[in-house]
Parts: sequence; structure tokens; C-alpha cells
Amino acid sequence: MLKLSLVATCAFGLEAVVARELQALGYDTRSDNGSVWFEADELAICRANLWLRSADRLWLRLGEFPAGTFEELFQGVRQLPWPDWLSANAEFPVSGISHASQLTSVPACQAVVKKAIVESLKARYRMDWFPEDGPRFPIRMALIHNQCTISLDTSGSGLHRRGYRVLNAEAPLRETLAAGLVQLTYWRPERLLADPMCGSGTILLEAALWALKRAPGLNRTFAAEGWPWVPPAAWPQARAEAEELFDRTTRLNILGSDHDSDVLKLARYHLRAAELSDRGIEFQRRPVQEFRSRQKYGVLITNPPYGQRQSELIEVERLYRELGRVWEPLRETWSGYFLTSHPGFPRLFGHRPARRRKVYNGMIPCIYYQYPGPRPAR
Repeated sequence: MLKLSLVATCAFGLEAVVARELQALGYDTRSDNGSVWFEADELAICRANLWLRSADRLWLRLGEFPAGTFEELFQGVRQLPWPDWLSANAEFPVSGISHASQLTSVPACQAVVKKAIVESLKARYRMDWFPEDGPRFPIRMALIHNQCTISLDTSGSGLHRRGYRVLNAEAPLRETLAAGLVQLTYWRPERLLADPMCGSGTILLEAALWALKRAPGLNRTFAAEGWPWVPPAAWPQARAEAEELFDRTTRLNILGSDHDSDVLKLARYHLRAAELSDRGIEFQRRPVQEFRSRQKYGVLITNPPYGQRQSELIEVERLYRELGRVWEPLRETWSGYFLTSHPGFPRLFGHRPARRRKVYNGMIPCIYYQYPGPRPAR
């Protein structure tokens, strides 16, 4: 078994959630802005890709070195043990970013990285030309403050691609962020969970997958599945473990509502695609001001409109006031969680949050306002 340096990247504000997900798999972690690092073997590539709910992607870090010039970049890349990772027929596309570095042309840097890898492979394989018709190894170059990090993308498509959401609403919330928001709450599967502005249902579907211990990557493939140095039994072993842990019997109590019948059609479509139709999840057409519940305890999680366009602001602020009136009879025994970029949300909502957490929804800086009620008994 190899000792690998792995990093799970995520939205800013979700580092602690991703770290807990990895720790639940048995790995020791350390966190940085938007990244969670851990060391493990090849099986960890399989298990982490299958199980990470809140991470965007899983990277294998190959090396780091100073690169203030093209020559330093070339030599740093060339000295890495590429033949240990890439077969003679490997396909190895190079992507990259540059921030606050002397080398600012990303296409030029990508070309240098590609050339350096080819030179390294030539020395081992005694070949002058590489067909690149074999396993795909996506390579990423990151130049930050003249330090270059070279990594392999083990995931391929982003980890938010679960396989159930093939149709999108106008402003979808990524599955990874939705899963992180759920895990930052007091909700437990035995309690009612509601979203009165559910849109296409992402928060509630991610909550259900988490509650049922359904590995989010079970219905998709990953870049590293074709890598020859990953033991052949590793992926089947990781998938068998995930299938065994999936709770196929528990019924949940989850309610989504929205005023828009079209997005509710999407929500029901995604519910069927996720194979959760018989698991106690219901979607209703209902405006937010009509939300009511007779249940004493419950959890409300929602991602209301932000009002980023001036033309939308008046309507959004009216909606926040309505939401506050809905919350008033629930606030003693329910827990509420609201994600928005609007800085005036608590004033308009009419209730002071117990906690605020900075989270990025894509490129939008948001606050996750938290109103925790009594904790569920364990």
C-alpha cells in the first residue's frame, strides 16, 4: 500500500463538516481555508470519493516547490516521479490557476508542465511520443505566491454530481453545500424536517441521503477508477461497504413546500431519480406564509432568495418578514437555519440568531443564520 497525501476541497465555511466526514471514515485530518488534508492509502481514494457529501473534489498531491520562473516550474515538475503514477499510454490533460505569482499566463504554464512531464516519461519509457489513449489522469497546477502545487484529480466530475439531479431550477443550490448545511443543524432522522421554500428539493434530498447512510457517490464513476496502480479490489470493496451500510427500511418525516408548481415538478422528479419515493418525503404547493405544523418539535432549513438584483429587493425583504411571522409560533421548540447573502436578514426576520456562520454559495458570500431549539434526545 502507498502512503498518499490527499486533500478534499470544499466551500469556505464547510471545512469542519468535511473534516468530520473524513474522521468518520477513520482518517486523521488537518484543515485550511477551503481544504481538508489527510494521509492514507489507495483504498482511501475510493472510500472518500464515495462518502464525501460536502467536499467539492478529492485531490492527490504529488509535489510542491517554488516556481518564480518558467525554468523553476519546468525543473520542479520534471523531478517528480511521474512514471510511478502515469503509464506509458496515460492521458494527462493539464489545468491550472495562478494567483499573486510572477508567472501569470496559465496557458503558458500548462504547456511547460506538460512538456516537463513528457520529458520525465521519456527517460523511463524510452519513447519519443505518447499516444495518450489509456487511463485518464487529470493534472492540476496551482501557482499561489510563486509556490507551485501539482495534484491529480481523483474525482473527475465534481463530487456534487450525485446522479439524481439532471434537471435544474434557475438558481440551484449545489448538493455539496446542501449536505453541509444539514450537517450543521440539530436535525436527527426521527424528527420532522421542513423547507418552506424548497425549490427543486436539494436540501431535503441531501438530508434524506445523509439520514439513510446512503453514500452519495454510489451511482456515479470517478477518474481514479481507471488508474492501474489502485488495487483492483479497492473499488469493489469500497462499494460493497457502502451498499451494506445503506439503510433500506427507515421512513423519514420530511416536508418540502414552495409556491412554484414548476420547481415542485423538478423536486418530485429528483425524488424518484434518487430512489427515495417511498421514504417519507413529501412536496406540497404552498406559499411560505401558509406554512404551519402541529408537531411540537421540528427543524426548518431553507435557502431563501437573496435579492441580489435591485428589482427583486423589495419582494425579498417582504418575504423575509413573512418568514419571521411563520417562525414566531415555532421558535420555542423548533430549530431554524437560514442561508442568505442579505446583511439585513435578522432585522427583517425579526429574530436575533444564536449563531452566524460565514459560508460561500458558489462565489456569493453568505451567512448561515442559526436558531437552535432544544437538542433531540440521544
